[in-house]
Amino acid sequence: MTTSPPVLILGAGLMGRLLAVTLARAGHRVHLVDAADGPSQAGGAARIAAAMLAPLAESAVTEPNVVAMGRYGLPRWRALCEGLDQPVFFQQNGTLILWHRQDAREAVRFEALLRATTERLPELPAPQPLDAAALATVEPAVAGRFAQALYLPEEGQLDNRQLLDALLATLRSCGVTVQWSTPMTLAQAQDWQRDHPGAWVLDCRGLGAQADWPSAPAPAAGPLRGVRGEVARVYAPDVTLQRPTRLLHPRYPLYIAPKPNHLFVIGATEIESDDLSPASVRSTLELLSAAYAVHPGFAEGRVLELGAQCRPTLPDNLPAVVEAAPRVLQINGLYRHGYLISPAVHDAVIEYLHGGTVSLAQRLGLRFVPARQTAACCEP
Repeated sequence: MTTSPPVLILGAGLMGRLLAVTLARAGHRVHLVDAADGPSQAGGAARIAAAMLAPLAESAVTEPNVVAMGRYGLPRWRALCEGLDQPVFFQQNGTLILWHRQDAREAVRFEALLRATTERLPELPAPQPLDAAALATVEPAVAGRFAQALYLPEEGQLDNRQLLDALLATLRSCGVTVQWSTPMTLAQAQDWQRDHPGAWVLDCRGLGAQADWPSAPAPAAGPLRGVRGEVARVYAPDVTLQRPTRLLHPRYPLYIAPKPNHLFVIGATEIESDDLSPASVRSTLELLSAAYAVHPGFAEGRVLELGAQCRPTLPDNLPAVVEAAPRVLQINGLYRHGYLISPAVHDAVIEYLHGGTVSLAQRLGLRFVPARQTAACCEP
């Protein structure tokens, strides 16, 4: 581009910060605003998440295009983290799937789903069955407690809070200051746009954009809803899991994401609700008892935080980028896959903003609706 037009980004969560860093480094004047009072309140679901990067594991509960976006994102995350001003824990040590003997039928079903995915997407490494001896080699911390397991190679995770902090630090070094306590509607953002000819508006507010998300007959029409998730952050010095671990259970499947210094993010719940009240006693008991079943060392751990947050979700549980008006992009619906698919969504938005094309979105199956398609759909 011969000039770099200004960009207003609504929402300083994961997607807002990622886009702000890339655009600021590309020479754009970036204005980043958020309704939260400060960084500790910002980010919503991005701050609570476990930040697992597990495309094959997630294929059991999502569509092939999300898996493809997740696969694309793994090497991109490494590059994105390495380019920040502060270090970010990034691990690509695979995912471990465990189950108790009484849940063997659930494991058979789960493995069949994974193998069907690898047949559709042969670039994904196939799941590797482990017997007790092989499991003891791959993950010694659970040796003797499980007779079988599945190992999913190359899957990863990162430390979400380190990442969010590193993105803010990088923005500061680029001269971008977040305007906290600044709620802004899409109409107000477009007023700003009219005062800045050629400017772009990127709406990354997640659930904060509910009132502005397009309704029928617009493409990717809402309603935009919240899906609640509850997690525990536990310090457990007696536990040494080396990779994200999932426990299969027909009623409450569990994930445990080990972060640096014996910190573990433990979660599982998925509730159709936009309730942001604290975690329930029932969910907490189920999470912690299931974690104890994976490793008894969690019994002496310390619960540092119980968190609940709602993920922004569209009716089909798939993400969308909609150009509501020329140079006004609404980016939403990342659901439970925010960290998994963010690099793909980020790169698709940058491609369109700088080149006007959507080839990456088309290749990965990301729903991307330019303004001309939006206008054509909504004509009487």
